[in-house]
This record gives sequence, structure tokens and C-alpha cells, in this order.
Amino acid sequence: MTSIPQPGRTLVMGVLNVTPDSFSDGGEFLVLDTAVEHGLAMAADGADLVDVGGESTRPGALRAETGAELARVVPVVERLTAAGVAVSVDTMRADVAAAAVEAGAVLVNDVSGGLADPDMLPTVADLGVDYVAMHWRGHSDRMGDLAHYDDVVAEVCAELSARLDAALAAGIARDRVILDPGLGFAKTAEHNWALLAHLDALAGLGRPLLVGVSRKRFLGELLADDAGPRPVREREDAGVALTTLLAAAGVWGVRTHTVRPHRDAIRVATRCAQASVRPVSGDR
Repeated sequence: MTSIPQPGRTLVMGVLNVTPDSFSDGGEFLVLDTAVEHGLAMAADGADLVDVGGESTRPGALRAETGAELARVVPVVERLTAAGVAVSVDTMRADVAAAAVEAGAVLVNDVSGGLADPDMLPTVADLGVDYVAMHWRGHSDRMGDLAHYDDVVAEVCAELSARLDAALAAGIARDRVILDPGLGFAKTAEHNWALLAHLDALAGLGRPLLVGVSRKRFLGELLADDAGPRPVREREDAGVALTTLLAAAGVWGVRTHTVRPHRDAIRVATRCAQASVRPVSGDR
């Protein structure tokens, strides 16, 4: 199976949560036809990948049963890939990854980086697909207790490097591994901002970076007013601003709930990077 094409710009991964309890859109896309319709709409808006996930990883979420996750994910993957949409599967389970790839998925997006299921890395190696390994310290019901770092950038880099080594040792080809710093996963807002400010350190691990900031809590905290944090659906402009900066920094991909504004931001950042630098003159 071939690797994900590289179009010379940051990719957009559209989020399709087929869950009852995701923090942003839980329950909206549980019905198969509704989920497929939304996936097709994201593809039409320019998503390079539609990321289908059947288990919420919001803070405090309890794990879905394997059978429930399979029942949510596989039919959506089948329908979208049959329609020509490039699909990734957002899962921590090897069984779900294998079923989704059999249904047509071309990438496994594992928020646990292979730590949640010991069969994940060898399964992905056998499947021969691209693999996102995210920085992760524990499941959603306890990850808030694990947000302790002496140096968050150095520690996240070291822990991601260990996951890269584990993926390679399991037989996953190096050029198929993408790394994700896991913003919001066992991290405070300050940790997230520190990682965003030091993308060069993460890029120093030698693999492309996927970054997910869409609608996350730290943006709500940044935009808070007297009424409290900015509501989830009102954080989009801040997310687009970050996508612009991430694209300018050359990250491999961004993961977002809405596609068109982020794709537009990437087009602007890409065009600015391509523009010739001309001296500014006061002459008219």
C-alpha cells in the first residue's frame, strides 16, 4: 500500500467522530448516513484525509467496548472509501485498525502511540500503512493526573522518540511514521503553548508532524471572558490562526473539525512562503 501523497503543503485531516460523547460533536454523527454525509462534505471542502474515530478521548471519557467501536467505525470507512475518500482511522486498538484498513483506510492514527494495545505496532507493520504515533501517558479518565513535567519539550521529545524506536523495532517503515505532540493529552495549557513554541525541537526527531488544536480547551481558556472559557463552537477563529502558523512552520498536517477555513489558511501560508521577497521602497 502506498504512502499518503505529499502535495507540497500542510495536509488537512478532517475529524469525523462517530461517538456519543466526544467533547465537540459527540452524538451528531452516530447515524451511519449522517456520518457518511459529513465525511463526504469534508472531502468536498478539501480534506486530504477524513479521520474516523469511534472512541472518545476527551478528558474524563471512559473507554468504548471493542465491539461498539468496530460497529461505529467500519461501516463509515467502507462507505467513504467506496466513494473515493481517503480515510484514516483514529483508534488505539489493533483489531479496529486491522478492520478499518481492510475496509479501505490508508492510515492508522493512534493517540496512544502503541502503548494502549501491545498488538498495535506489529499489526500496523503487517498492514503496511502509514502510522501516526501521538505522545500519550494514559487513558482519558486519568490523563489529567499525569500532566507533570520538569521540561515538557524535552520530555515529550524523549517519549515520542521512544515510540518511534518502538515502531521501527516492530517493523513499521521509518518513512511511514508521523509524530503528534498530543496537545491537551496529559498537558496543561502552558504545556501546550510551550510545545507550539518549540516545534523545531519536535521536528528534530526527523519525522513529519501532525498537530491537533481544533476547539481544544486551552483555546477556550485563552479566549475566556467574564462568562468563563469561550464555548467550544466559538473557538474556530483561534484554531484557524494556529493552523496558519503551523502551516508556515511546515508541519505535515493539522487535524480539525472544520475543513474549508483551515484549508484556506494553509493556502495563504503556502502562497506567502512561495512569494519572492522584494525590497520595500518608499518610491512611488
